[in-house]
Amino acid sequence: MGMNFLGLSGGMIALIVVLCVLAVICIVILSLVPIKQWFVALVSGAHVSMGRLIGMRLRRVKVPPIVSAYIQAKKAGIDIDIVDLETHYMAGGDIDKVIVALISAHSAKLPLSVDQAKAIDLAGRDVAKAVKMCVTPIVIETPWISAIAKDGIELKVKAKITLRSNLPRLVRGAGEETILARVGEGIVTTVGSALTHTEVLENPDIISKTVLNKGLDVSTAYEILSIEMADIDVGQNVGAKLNIDRAEADKSIAQAKAEERRAMASAIEQEMKAKTQEMKAMVLAAEAEVPKAMADAIKSGNLGVMDYYKIQNLNSDTAMRNSIAGVDKKKPSGD
Repeated sequence: MGMNFLGLSGGMIALIVVLCVLAVICIVILSLVPIKQWFVALVSGAHVSMGRLIGMRLRRVKVPPIVSAYIQAKKAGIDIDIVDLETHYMAGGDIDKVIVALISAHSAKLPLSVDQAKAIDLAGRDVAKAVKMCVTPIVIETPWISAIAKDGIELKVKAKITLRSNLPRLVRGAGEETILARVGEGIVTTVGSALTHTEVLENPDIISKTVLNKGLDVSTAYEILSIEMADIDVGQNVGAKLNIDRAEADKSIAQAKAEERRAMASAIEQEMKAKTQEMKAMVLAAEAEVPKAMADAIKSGNLGVMDYYKIQNLNSDTAMRNSIAGVDKKKPSGD
């Protein structure tokens, strides 16, 4: 037998090569075949075929969480296929929450199918929390809602709403914000329909009854069980405030109109003064023509010198009488 440079025979080399190939094959099989998960599922009564597990590895799906969730579901008596969990995982869903929700619904005898749970989870809602809300309703509280009765008095109302999840409407139904908005609108409408604010204070349950009768949970993901008025406070007298503001506005308008009339009267007064001065100027101009007319009359012989002196004496006598009577000291108003 020939010897190689290491002193090994050809048969030994072939055996080593075969062992290396077998080792590589074992490593590849162990990397592709999740023996541990397959064995755990087998002994747990949730058998999963080896081909399915190898296919999940080839699709780069994490096998341990899916197998663990599948075992939980089977142990709880839920009829589910591991394919549903794999597809839901690949779609970006949370399989742990789906399994918890299915187990909780199964224990509480709630009608929740696997497809519904997957759809609710993919819709972005917490399906486990939704199932829990079906069993144990939650209470949400509205902020302070301001409403005004017909007598003008403001009431500030805060309500508590008891909600329960509506599983069939969780996918397309509206959320808590819609419930709060609708309840707030109902409170404002009810208080606004009351003749006086004392009616609401004496019977706050009229708000609850009216709001509940409106069916505010339609097209929402919840069912309203009850609405209680947590607190009602009396606010401002909005009616009186509005009347005061209206009176102030009317006063401002009246003052503006009075100022307009005063300005017009002042303008008319100034115009009359201007006309008076104009008339005085015309009188002075006419008086200035009298001496000229007298001079022309004397020249033409229509007026004698003695007549002129008589006129002067008459004017002097008139001036003296006016002086004695104090007529010159009196000035007409407006000069």
